[in-house]
Amino acid sequence: MEREAIEDIFAAFGPVSVRRLFGGVGVYAGGVMFALGHSGELYLKADAELVCQLEARGSKPFTYEGKRSIVALGYWSVPADALDEPEEVAGLARAALAVAQAARASSAHGRRRSERVR
Repeated sequence: MEREAIEDIFAAFGPVSVRRLFGGVGVYAGGVMFALGHSGELYLKADAELVCQLEARGSKPFTYEGKRSIVALGYWSVPADALDEPEEVAGLARAALAVAQAARASSAHGRRRSERVR
């Protein structure tokens, strides 16, 4: 998926930056990656609550084949019907960004704690 297409999809959400990432692209807002594009699909970072919403709408998880198993990274496809609704995509993007920010904060908190223990 091209940078311009991704920026258009998220136009109602706000400005995003798009960077190359492992054969695809990462989509960032405020320095936090909340979505990724790969093989023509767009995926959003999701927690259990957002997964339920997305899965009910036919979304599929982003997976890839690792050395020994299939790996899922916690990103789910944007529902096809939402892609034509800018405000709906914006709402999903806000939810995905909140999930990504919470994961980042949790990760940073764990790093700070482990640094103190040493």
